Amino acid sequence: MRHFLEVDDLSPDELNFVLDQATHLTSPQVLKGKGVALIWLKPSARTRNSAEMAVVQLGGHPVSIRADEISIGQRETATDVARALACYHSAIGARVFNHAVLAEMAATNVAPIVNMLSDDTHPLQALADLLTLQQNFGRLSGLKIAYLGDFANVARSLSVGAAMVGAHMVAYCPPGFGPTPTDIDKVASLGGSLSIVDRPELAVSDADCVTTDAWYSMGQEAQAAERAKAFEGYTVNEKIMAFSPRGAIFLHCLPAHRGQEVTNGVLDGPQSRIWQQAENRMHAARALFGFVVQQSGTGVNI
Repeated sequence: MRHFLEVDDLSPDELNFVLDQATHLTSPQVLKGKGVALIWLKPSARTRNSAEMAVVQLGGHPVSIRADEISIGQRETATDVARALACYHSAIGARVFNHAVLAEMAATNVAPIVNMLSDDTHPLQALADLLTLQQNFGRLSGLKIAYLGDFANVARSLSVGAAMVGAHMVAYCPPGFGPTPTDIDKVASLGGSLSIVDRPELAVSDADCVTTDAWYSMGQEAQAAERAKAFEGYTVNEKIMAFSPRGAIFLHCLPAHRGQEVTNGVLDGPQSRIWQQAENRMHAARALFGFVVQQSGTGVNI
């Protein structure tokens, strides 16, 4: 049974294979006559649309399930939900707050579990980001990725993926919001490098990619004002981008709080690849779902 809770649940060769498969606009109908359960404990726009269409493109039938329809932890345990859904579906994707929910579901080994986001990691986004980099530069090895802002789930998974493909990541973050020793050790264990700098120009001056994320995520709205103060001076603007090479690109997983972590001029500017990146969410999800189902040999025909 193959689960995908973080990027390194794939081997480097498997990661490159999935990225290669994502470049194909047509894919084998490995989900023909099969269902995929998609659980939304945390709502989504891009993830839901990209995941549902990815399953359709593989010939399958996506069934989206809201939090109030299953009430994990109240009405049923995560383990029981996984076992029940595996009676009908070839794979289960889940977008959650608590990463432990995914781990509990995966521990049943009744169907492949795909992490569509947790508070700890966001590996599907990392696949889309790596795919976008590959499309723009024709390679991944040797690239430098500059991350500015809150080093949370999106940055964490991207740093893991970057290490696996030979890219270097550098972080410019406010005190208390940067990579932890655990993050740095994890990247090093994968043969990569993750460095921390104290000025934005040091991060972006020779970067191939500049990327950021929202200063607060869903569920952190009460911290918005406090975080805005902590992140003052960390907005990616045209002045910061001017330090990057002419060929550098800008990425953002979206949704963006325009004027906070990034300006309109950068989001809509010539270096921005945010809409290519958003489309790649679908291509990455299609390749990943196809891979885990084929590897796991699961499938309940409908």
